[in-house]
Amino acid sequence: MSVRSVGAARLLTLAAALGIAAAPIAAEAQEVNLYSARHYDTDRELYDAFTRATGTRVRLIEGDADQLIERIRNEGANSPADVLITVDAARLWRAQQAGILAPLRSQVLESRVPAAFRDPEGHWFGFSKRARVIMYDKSRGLPQGLARYEDLAGESLRRTICVRAANQVYNISLAGAMLAANGPAATESWARGLVANMARPPQGGDTPQIQAVAAGQCRIAIANTYYLARLAASSNAAERAVAEKIGVLFPNQGDRGTHVNISGAGIVRTAPNRAAALAFLEYLASPAAQALFANGNFEYPVVAGVAIHPALAAYGQFKEDQLNAATYGANGPQALQIMQRAGWR
Repeated sequence: MSVRSVGAARLLTLAAALGIAAAPIAAEAQEVNLYSARHYDTDRELYDAFTRATGTRVRLIEGDADQLIERIRNEGANSPADVLITVDAARLWRAQQAGILAPLRSQVLESRVPAAFRDPEGHWFGFSKRARVIMYDKSRGLPQGLARYEDLAGESLRRTICVRAANQVYNISLAGAMLAANGPAATESWARGLVANMARPPQGGDTPQIQAVAAGQCRIAIANTYYLARLAASSNAAERAVAEKIGVLFPNQGDRGTHVNISGAGIVRTAPNRAAALAFLEYLASPAAQALFANGNFEYPVVAGVAIHPALAAYGQFKEDQLNAATYGANGPQALQIMQRAGWR
């Protein structure tokens, strides 16, 4: 059956099988234009599964998040974009501030996506999670007294930490969460202490920080969980060997919980295929799509009851910080200023 021959009733029947599409998809809405800043090959299966279930083709345009946001702004009312999907709440906040996302109400999304992982006004919803944790050299053990993010500023950790640059969005969001928890003065003091404890100037992505710990260049690293799980499940023996050397500490288990960031999406304000866009977002919150997030890129599902990849499960369960992602996203600009003022380059 061709895409054009799939009518509205068929779309709704197939969508209902996945538990998606609160609003009917018009027969003529046979595509959804997705602007994506997620650069994972495994996401293609997410889109193909949606097409198989609904007959609606996903037209994909990939790029850097900030560039896609600016592109949508420049395209204005003529933009073909229906959905923007990206990583990190700070980028979703930027898109919201740019005025390119439409608020929406969806019983499906609001019931499946926990409140902490969606915009209170419905501009965007999180569909996968990644914890930003402390990783350490198992052969040397976890440094004594290290249990919270705040402890990373302690003098006992001088020249032991590897971490990415301050302007990397994962670090901006972490600092934004610290700002919400402790206020600006304490956050700046923390940032100064962390800078003093760096084993080397910030460089590279999360994976090089993990590799540096395994190589003995630093004792601990700050990184997202999915990078380590990816190494652990790699077909490359050398990468698996790196992962085997690394232990994971989920910080702040005795108080607010570990900082968790999201990958999320929203409907573009000028979306030409709004009904199909809503169906697509609701599909991303379906058990089938959540399983693809979990197994395709070693991310934590946002929907309860979906199993995580064994490589990720090996690190154990943990308490998550329930701070709304919109809060630390909005705190990003001030957090970056604090980090840079503290000497975090």
